[in-house]
Amino acid sequence: MTVRGEKLLREALEVLMKRRPLISQAIAEARELGDLKENAEYHAAREEQGICEAQIRDIEYKLSMSQVIDVTKMQNTGKVIFGTTVTLIDVDTDEEVTYQIVGDDEADIKAGRISVNSPIARGLIGKMQDDEVSITTPGGKREFEISEVAYI
Repeated sequence: MTVRGEKLLREALEVLMKRRPLISQAIAEARELGDLKENAEYHAAREEQGICEAQIRDIEYKLSMSQVIDVTKMQNTGKVIFGTTVTLIDVDTDEEVTYQIVGDDEADIKAGRISVNSPIARGLIGKMQDDEVSITTPGGKREFEISEVAYI
């Protein structure tokens, strides 16, 4: 994952950790209301606790298994690798698009971040600046020229 992705996950984990005591307090307050079988507040708080704990485990697992790649500390060789920002020119339309290649959790096409597992990223990885690439996308085969590879 990128440095940005790690930071976002750590922030999300911090928010969840702060919710833990609030959920525990809600469970305790709901217990005081009486019969637990028919206590909707208790069951809702327990369900929220389960969801919160699952999210915490998921984020902790991702952080423990991930390798953080900081391309800003690498020499720019012009090669497309994970974390680079790539500017492409569509050969047919001359339309220019810019994507950063990121991990699955960070992908956001509207923000210009595509997953390393997406068809476009898979077609770009290992290519060099000024190369022309043919990529099979869900919309069909497209031809691009890699006009810039930035390590930012």
